[in-house]
Amino acid sequence: MIHVLYFDPGLGAMILQVVAAAIAGVVLFSKNVMYRIKSFLGIIKNDADIFDDIDIEDSDIESKSHNADNQ
Repeated sequence: MIHVLYFDPGLGAMILQVVAAAIAGVVLFSKNVMYRIKSFLGIIKNDADIFDDIDIEDSDIESKSHNADNQ
């Protein structure tokens, strides 16, 4: 005897939502794992190293704020 299941539009939408959430979860999880592996191996820079290339001295900041106050 063959049993036929009834799929209404609500069930179809729920199944699509579960599939989309599973795909998004796998993508985000794999990105996090790859970031940690690359960070461990030293392939990418850490977030703390982003601003190391910018050279700003305290005297530059003080002179600009002092000039703005005088105007």
